[in-house]
Amino acid sequence: MSILYLFLVLFILLIAGAPVAVALGLASLVFILLDGMPSLVVLHNMVGGINSFPLIAVPFFIMAGHLMNTSGITTKIFAFARAAVGWMYGGLGHVNVGASVIFAGMSGAAVADAGGLGNIEIRAMKDAGYDTDFSVGITAASSTIGPIIPPSLPLVVYGVIADTSIGQLFAAGLIPGLLMATALMIMVSVFSRIRKYPRDERFSLSIFISSFGHAILPLMTPIIIVGGILTGVFTPTEAAIAAVAYSLCLGLFVYRTLSWKQILKVSQDTVETTASIMMIVAASSIFAWILTANQVAQAFATELLSFTQDKTAILLIIMLIVLVVGCFMETIAAITILTPVLLPVAMQFGIDPVHFGIILILNLMIGLLTPPVGMVLYVLSKVSGVPFERCVIATAPFLVPLIIVLVLLTFIPALSMWLPTLIYR
Repeated sequence: MSILYLFLVLFILLIAGAPVAVALGLASLVFILLDGMPSLVVLHNMVGGINSFPLIAVPFFIMAGHLMNTSGITTKIFAFARAAVGWMYGGLGHVNVGASVIFAGMSGAAVADAGGLGNIEIRAMKDAGYDTDFSVGITAASSTIGPIIPPSLPLVVYGVIADTSIGQLFAAGLIPGLLMATALMIMVSVFSRIRKYPRDERFSLSIFISSFGHAILPLMTPIIIVGGILTGVFTPTEAAIAAVAYSLCLGLFVYRTLSWKQILKVSQDTVETTASIMMIVAASSIFAWILTANQVAQAFATELLSFTQDKTAILLIIMLIVLVVGCFMETIAAITILTPVLLPVAMQFGIDPVHFGIILILNLMIGLLTPPVGMVLYVLSKVSGVPFERCVIATAPFLVPLIIVLVLLTFIPALSMWLPTLIYR
C-alpha cells in the first residue's frame, strides 16, 4: 500500500508544478516515514547516488558545449557543413542535419544543439527563402541526434544508473545517430522535391577546402573525444575534461574569441545546469532504491508476463510507456525513474542493457519534440520567435523518420550492438 502512496504523492506534486527533484525527494520521504524507516535513509541514498566517478563527466561535457557556442565555433561548423552538402536539393535542410551531426560529437545535449546552432540555421534558411515551419521542424528534429552520437549526457546518466559501460554505450550510439541523420536527410529531400526548394549553391572544391581549413580544429573535437574513448586512451570522464581543455585553447589562443568574462559566465551556466541535473539524479536515487527494495520491477514484469509472453509485444509496451513518459517528463528524470523499473524486465527477455539504453534514450529524445514538455520546442520558439504551438505543428512530420529509426533499432539489435561488440567484446 505504501508504494501506492509513493506514486500518488509523486503524481500530485508533478501535476502541481513542483520541480522534478523536489517531487521525487518528497514522495520518497513520505514513503520512508510511512514505512517507519529513519529519514536519514533519504540523505544517505541521495549522497550515494551522486557519489559516482563517471558522473564527473556531466559538468565537463556541459561546459565544453557552452564554450563551443560562446566562442563562435558553431558558425565555422555551419559553414563547413554548408560547403559539404549545401549543393543538394533543399541544401540548407541537409546542412542543418550535417551541422547537428558534427556538433553532436562536441556537446552531447539536444538543447545545447538547438540553442547554439538553431539560431544560425533558422536565420540562414529564412534568408534563403525556406518556409519558417520547415526550418523550425528540421532544426528541432536534427537536434535530437546530439544525445545519441557520443559523447552523450543522457547515456552517461543511464550508464551510471544501469551499471553499464559508458564506453560501450558511446560506441553503440554512433551508427544509430548516423541512421537518424540519414532518415532526416531523406525527409528533407522529399520536402524539397515537393516544395521545390533550391540548392544552396553549386559545389565548389575551393570553397570546401577553404571552409574545411577554417573548421579543421573544431572538427578535431569529436575525433579527440570519441576516438580517445573508443581506442581506450581516455575514459569518458577524462575525455570530457580533454574536451573542455581543447575548447578553451581554441577560444582563448587560436581564435581569440573568448574573454575571461565570458569564461566566467560559461562557468556559472555550467554550475547551474549541473546542479539541476545532480539534484534530479540524487532525488531519483532514493526513489530507485525504494522501487528496487520493494521489488516493483519484478511485480511489473509479472504483470506484463501475465498479459503476454511475446517478446515483440513486451518491447512495444515498454516503448509506448517510455514515449508517453517522455512527453511529460524531462529526459534525465525519466531515465532515472524508468531504468530501475524497465531494465530488469527487458533483461528477462534477453535484451542487452547497452541496446536497451540506446532505444530508451532515442525514445525520450522524441519526447523532447512533443508537448507539453518539449524542451527543444521551447528553446527554438525562443530563438526563432515562432509561437510554441506552431513549433509543435512544424515538427510533427519529422517525427515520422525518427520513429521509423526507433522501430528499426528496437527490433534489429545489431544496428546498435555491432560496434560495441567489435570493439569491447
